[in-house]
Amino acid sequence: MQVVYFLVQQTMFFSIPLLIVALGGMFSERSGVVNIALEGLMIIGAFSGILFINIFQGVISGQALLILALIVAAAAGMLFSLLHAYASINMKANQIISGTALNMLAPALAIFVARMIYNVQQVPFKNEFRIEKVPVLGDIPILGDLFFKNTYITTFLGFIILAIAYVVLFKTKFGLRLRACGEHPGAADSVGVNVQKIRYSGVLISGCLAGIGGVVFVVPTSTNFNATVAGYGFLALAVLIFGQWNPKKILMAAFLFGVMKTLSSAYSGIPMLNDLGLPSVLYKIFPYAVTLIVLAFTSRKLVAPLALGNVYDKGSR
Repeated sequence: MQVVYFLVQQTMFFSIPLLIVALGGMFSERSGVVNIALEGLMIIGAFSGILFINIFQGVISGQALLILALIVAAAAGMLFSLLHAYASINMKANQIISGTALNMLAPALAIFVARMIYNVQQVPFKNEFRIEKVPVLGDIPILGDLFFKNTYITTFLGFIILAIAYVVLFKTKFGLRLRACGEHPGAADSVGVNVQKIRYSGVLISGCLAGIGGVVFVVPTSTNFNATVAGYGFLALAVLIFGQWNPKKILMAAFLFGVMKTLSSAYSGIPMLNDLGLPSVLYKIFPYAVTLIVLAFTSRKLVAPLALGNVYDKGSR
């Protein structure tokens, strides 16, 4: 049973950042702007948040420091995503190239700033954010051990963001306008919706959530940030596509890929897998191989927003 508890807890650590970042990408692409810059946005968010933790760890402690770091990461992600929004919406640049440029710029920028400050590219931090046991909830039989022990507040934050994303997308006027801009921007424009403004909002939300996802990924899995999120932004993009740009399906896809990532990273703690004696590299490529296979077999059935990636000029219909 201890192995089951271990697997569930590890799956949460890997699935929640995927969920958050994929939901961010959903807002951008539902508005009509392709965002493959999720990797770069995660890196900038993680770097900013971990740097904040490193600087203020001796001044602020506990969960307050982590919450503030998440806010800093969200702000940094939004600012960085402005580059993609401006290039894609105002300059009408190719959105794939713009996103690729941000993915290349982000690690270089993080390494440059880290070397300027620390003379090395790693930004260390002390992980003091793990919650050994949530009061009351941790005493619930089975569920307490699975979800409310050895956890992080970021796990619960992920589910809160999921609920908010669903409500915003399907139950609000903004969500309706966002979806309209991604499907038929000309029709939205004809009834007075500012397509450019809505698309900016979608990209900024994606930057905010991707920045948060960067910190959520790094904190439970490391004690330093090395200008990389191990391809998690691209994995989140796969989750977004496999989840068909829908919050509920994104949740299921995130946990599917989270399980794959858990098996590849924690196989040594699973007796059955450890006894197989397979090379560790096979486990490391496992989640990415599964991603390619799944997308290869499901891509024909996927229906993206109709205007995704299309440049829109105000007044054209």
